[in-house]
Amino acid sequence: MITVLAITFVAATVAPLIFRKLGRNAFYALAAVPAAAFVWLLFQYGPVYSDGGIEEVLPWIPSLKLELAFRMDPLAWVMSLLILGVGSLVLVYCARYFKNKDADLGGFGAQLLAFAGAMFGLVTSDDLLMLFIFWELTTILSYLLIGYARTRLAARRSALQALMVTTAGGLAMLVGLIILGQAAGTYRISAILDQAGALMTGPMAGAVTAAVVLVLAGAVTKSALVPFHFWLPGAMAAPTPVSAYLHAAAMVKAGIYIVARLAPGFSESQFWLPVVLGLGLATMLVGGYRALRQTDIKLILAYGTVSQLGFLTMVVGLGRPDAALAGLGLLLAHGLFKAALFLVVGIIDHQSGTRDIRKLSGVFRSSRALGVVAAIAAASMAGVPPLAGFVAKESVFEAFVHYGTGDDAPAWGIWILVGLVIGSILTFAYSARFMWGAFATKPGVEPTPFKPIKPAFLAAPAILSFLTIVYGLWPAPVDTWIQPYAALFADRPDAVDAGHLALWHGLTPALGLTAITFAAGAAMFYGRNLVSRAQGLVPDWVDGDRAYQHTIGALDDVAVWVTGRTQRGSLYFYLAVILTVAFAVPATALIVANKPLPDGIYFIDPNSPLQMVAGAGIVVGALAAVRANKRFLAVLMVSVTGYGIALMFALQGAPDLALTQMLVETIVLVAFVLAMRSLPAELRDRTGGRLRVIRVIIGAAFGITMIFVAIYAMGARVATPISLDFPRLAYEGGGGLNVVNVTLVDIRAWDTFGEISVLAIAATGVASLIFVRSRGDRIKTSEAVPEGSVGRRTDVDRGSRDGATLAVAKKFTDVSRDAWLVAGRTLAPERRSIIFEVVTRLIFHSMIVFSIYLLLAGHNLPGGGFAGGLTAGLALTIRYLAGGRFELSEAATVSAGTLLGTGLATAAASGVVPLFLGGQVFQSAIIEFWLPVFGDVKFVTSTIFDIGVYIVVVGLALDVLRSLGAEIDEHFEGKGAPLAEEEDAADHSVLAGEAAESAASGKGTA
Repeated sequence: MITVLAITFVAATVAPLIFRKLGRNAFYALAAVPAAAFVWLLFQYGPVYSDGGIEEVLPWIPSLKLELAFRMDPLAWVMSLLILGVGSLVLVYCARYFKNKDADLGGFGAQLLAFAGAMFGLVTSDDLLMLFIFWELTTILSYLLIGYARTRLAARRSALQALMVTTAGGLAMLVGLIILGQAAGTYRISAILDQAGALMTGPMAGAVTAAVVLVLAGAVTKSALVPFHFWLPGAMAAPTPVSAYLHAAAMVKAGIYIVARLAPGFSESQFWLPVVLGLGLATMLVGGYRALRQTDIKLILAYGTVSQLGFLTMVVGLGRPDAALAGLGLLLAHGLFKAALFLVVGIIDHQSGTRDIRKLSGVFRSSRALGVVAAIAAASMAGVPPLAGFVAKESVFEAFVHYGTGDDAPAWGIWILVGLVIGSILTFAYSARFMWGAFATKPGVEPTPFKPIKPAFLAAPAILSFLTIVYGLWPAPVDTWIQPYAALFADRPDAVDAGHLALWHGLTPALGLTAITFAAGAAMFYGRNLVSRAQGLVPDWVDGDRAYQHTIGALDDVAVWVTGRTQRGSLYFYLAVILTVAFAVPATALIVANKPLPDGIYFIDPNSPLQMVAGAGIVVGALAAVRANKRFLAVLMVSVTGYGIALMFALQGAPDLALTQMLVETIVLVAFVLAMRSLPAELRDRTGGRLRVIRVIIGAAFGITMIFVAIYAMGARVATPISLDFPRLAYEGGGGLNVVNVTLVDIRAWDTFGEISVLAIAATGVASLIFVRSRGDRIKTSEAVPEGSVGRRTDVDRGSRDGATLAVAKKFTDVSRDAWLVAGRTLAPERRSIIFEVVTRLIFHSMIVFSIYLLLAGHNLPGGGFAGGLTAGLALTIRYLAGGRFELSEAATVSAGTLLGTGLATAAASGVVPLFLGGQVFQSAIIEFWLPVFGDVKFVTSTIFDIGVYIVVVGLALDVLRSLGAEIDEHFEGKGAPLAEEEDAADHSVLAGEAAESAASGKGTA
C-alpha cells in the first residue's frame, strides 16, 4: 500500500514533464498508474479475505502516537476497487476530452492523479491522524480541480465555497478524532473499533459521544448532506471528468466511507441515528426535488448525486447487517452509473456545445451508441432491472422494511421507509427527465448539431455501463466481497440475517415498493409540466447557497468593522495592544495565584561578577536607544543590548548561544542599516505628553512582569529537567559532544526543519516586498569584451534606466588588469574606502573557510550550520559593503532562491532517506572509517542536515543583501542625480587609472 501511494505521488510529481512530451496523450500514461494499482489490488483478494487483511506500519513519531499505519480489509478493498478502477477510466477519458491547446494540462493531470492517491490513502489508513491528513489532501486537491478554469469567476467562487465548507467540517472532525484517540489511548482505527463498546459506556462516554458527532460533522460536509448540500451543485463548474470522479466515485464517497468505517463500533451511539437518518432522508428528498427543477443536464445529475448521497448515508449508517450489505452494494452501483452519466454529459457538451435541455434535441438519432450507454446508466440509477441499481435498491428496501415494520421497529421506522419510497420516486422521475432532456427529439426545437464520437472517447462510459449490466445479472461476486463487512454487525441485539445480493428475491414487499416507485415516477415524468408548475408555486424560502452567501457576507462585515478599529496603521497602537495583553494576562494570573517567591533568588551571580558589566551595558544601550534622535543611532544602541546578551551567554558557559547571538545581531544590524537608507535620518515622529507617559508605563510594566514570570517559572520546576540527560543522549545517540548542535540537528531535528522552513518563507517575504517579478538574482548579463581585456563579463544592471549606466559599468569593468575587487571601481570615489577594501581582501576568504570550519566542527565544538551560515553571510556582507552591488554579483553568482531550495531539499533528504533504509524520519547514523592522512574518522549523518541549514542561512543572507542592498542601490541610481554624480567622479577615476597604466606600458590612451 505504501508502495502504491509512493508511486502514485511520484508519478503525479513528474506528470507536467510527461505532458510536455506527449501532450494530452500523457493522460494514458497517467491512467496506467491507477490501472496497475487496480491489478495489484485484485491479487490482494486472497490475503484480504483469507488472512484477515493486510497491515503495513512504519513508526513515525512514537511519542505523539503518530505512525504510517495502513490496513487493507474488505471495506477498504471494495472502496479501492471503485477509486482505482473509475480513476483509471476517467484519466483515459481525459485524453480525448481535453485538447492540446487547453491550459495547464500537466497541472490538471498531476492533481487528478494525486487525488486518486489521496483517496486510496484515506480508505487504507489505519491511523486517525493519517486519515485526516489524506482527508485534507482531498479537500485541497478538489479545490484546485474545481477551480481549473481560473479565468472564470464561477469556477473560482465554487472552488472556494467547496474548500470553506469541507474545511470547516474537517476541522470539527479533527477535534473528534483527537478526542477518540485520547479516550482510547491509541490512534489505530482498528483498535478503537475493537473497544468501541467500552468507550461508549466508560468514564469518557460523554466525550466519546461528542467526538462521534464531530466526526459525523466532517462526513456531512464532505458528502454534501443538508444543510451543506449546496456546494456540490456549485462544484459543477469543474471540468466534467472532475465531476465524474470526485463527485460520483471519490471525494463525496469519503464521507460515506467514514460513516461505514465507524458504524460497526459507534452506530449505537446516542446521536448517531438521528444525524444519519434525519439528515440523510432530508438530503435525499431535497436533492431529488431540486433535480426536477434543473434545465442543465449536469445539474440534474449533480442534485441527483446529492439525493443519492443522502440515500447512501442512511443505508450504511443504519448499523444492521442487511443494511450494511445493501449500503456497500448501492455504493458500488452508484459509482458505476453516476460516473458513466457524468462522462456522457461531458461528451454531449463537448460534441454539441450545450447542456441545456431546452436546446438539446435529437441527440439520440445523432449518436445511438451514446444514447444506449446513457440509457443503461440512467436505468440503473432509477432502479430498473436487471441492472446494478435494481439489485442494490431491492436490498435497501428489504433492509428498511425489516427496520420499519419489524417487531422491534422504532416509532419513526415506518416514516423513514415512506420517505425512502418518496425519494426513490423522485429518483426515477429525474432519471427519466435526464434521458428525455439529453436525447429526446423535442417538438419545436431544432435538431442539435452533433459531431461524431470517436470510440476512444466513448470507451470509458461504455465500460462503466457494461459493468453495471454485469453487476445486475451476476451480483454474486459483489455479494462475496461485502459479506465480511456485513458480518461485523451480526452480534447486535436487533441484528437480522444479512441476506444476499440477488437479481430476484421473489414476490416480496420490497418488490411491491419498487413497483410503486416505477408507477409514481413514470406518472411524475409524464406529468412533468404539471409538476413544474406546482414547483413554481412553492416559494424558495430556504436556500443553502443563499444562506452561505449571507453568512460569508456577515463575516466580511464583521471583519471590516473589527479591522477598521484595530488596524489603524499606527505602530504605537499595535505595540501598546500587544504589550498590554502580554503583561496584563500573566500579571493577573500571578496576582490571583498569590504564591510566595521561590527561595534562592539573587540579583547577581556571585560566580560571575562580570555580569554586572554586561547588564549595565544592556541597560545603557536600551536607554540610549529610547533617547536617540537618529535612526542609525537607535538601531546601533539596540544592537548594543544584543551584544550584551551575547556576553551574558558567554559568561554563563554557553559559547554556542553567545556565538550565534553575536552573529545574528551583526547581520540584523546590517539589514536594518541597509533598509533605513530609504527612511529619513532623523526620528521626527515622536510621541509626547500623556502618550509618552502611557508608553513608559506599558514598557516598565511589561519588563517587570516578565521578570517575575521568569522567576516563578524557574521556581515552579519540580521534576528533574530532561536537559540533564541531553549530554548522554547527544553523545550516545547523536555521536557528538556539542549538546546544543546535536540537539538542533538530531534530537529536535523536526523543530529545526520547521525553523529553516520559516527562514525560507521569511526570505521570500522580504524579497516579495522589494521585487515585483523576480528575486533580483540576476544583476548582470554578458556583454562582449574588447580584445585585450581579461574576458570578465560586463556588469550590466538588469534594471538599467538608460544607456549611461551600461556604459559606465562597461568602462569600470573592462580594464586591462584583473583586480579581485574589480566591481569596486563602480563606486564613486567618495563612497570607496581603500582601508575597507584592503581589509576585505584579507579576511573574506578566511571568513568563508572559518564558516566551513564552524559547520564541520559544530558537532563536537562550538559552531554548527547556523553559525557557519551566518559567518558566510557576513563575509558576503563585507564584500558587498566594500564593492557595492556589482561586487555582490561577482561574489555570489548563485540565485538566493536556488540556495534556499537546495538547503531545504538537503535537510529534507537527510530526513527521508533513513525511511528507505529501515529507520525513522531524521534518524542519524554514525559511520566510522579510516582515511589516509586524516586517520580514523567518525562521520554522523546528521551533518548532512546541518549542511542544509548552512545553505539555507547563506541563501537568507544573500536574499537580504540583494533585496535591501542591491535593489535599493539600483533604485537610488535610477533617480538620476545620484547616478550622475557617481558617473562624473568615477569617470575621472577610471580615466586617470587608464592613463597611468598606459604610460607604464608605453601605450597611448584610447
